[in-house]
Amino acid sequence: MAATGCASHPPMPTVDHVDLDRYMGDWYVIANIPTFLERDAHNAVESYSLNPDGTVAVTFTFRKGGFDGPEKRYTPRGFVRSEDNAEWGMQFIWPFKAEFLVVYLDEDYSQTVIGRSKRDYVWIMAREPSIPEPDYQRILAFLAERGYDTDEIERVPQRWD
Repeated sequence: MAATGCASHPPMPTVDHVDLDRYMGDWYVIANIPTFLERDAHNAVESYSLNPDGTVAVTFTFRKGGFDGPEKRYTPRGFVRSEDNAEWGMQFIWPFKAEFLVVYLDEDYSQTVIGRSKRDYVWIMAREPSIPEPDYQRILAFLAERGYDTDEIERVPQRWD
C-alpha cells in the first residue's frame, strides 16, 4: 500500500539510528500537517513506551477546540520495521499500519520530526511544550529541502500552567 502511494516522491531519508529507550516518553507536538483527528488540537502530546513484545504503546492526547476543550485520547500501536529503529508502522485500525519515519532527531533527543514518504503529514515534536524560534525555522527549512510544502504546517497551541 505504501509503495503505490508514494511513487511520485523520492524516498524519505530517515535518521541513522534511534535508541528506542531514549526515544520513549512524552513528546509535545509543536507543529504538524494535521490529520483529520488532530484538527483544532490544543496541548497535543504523544507518549511512547516499549511493550514486552517489542511493539510501542502510544498514547496521543489533546484538547479539542481549545485549552479547556474536551480531552481526546487515542492509543495506536507502533511496530518498529527497521534495524536502525527509524521506520515504524503506526496502527490505529487493524490491519492497517501507517508509515511513521523518524526523519530528524537531535543529539540530546529533545527535538524530533516524524515524516512520511508521501509528504502528506508531518509532526515536529519536542520534550518541552515549545522550542526556540531559530530551531523551529531550521526544522522548517530542513523539511522544505525534503519536499514538504511548509505552508501546510500549522503550529499546535501549547499552554501548560
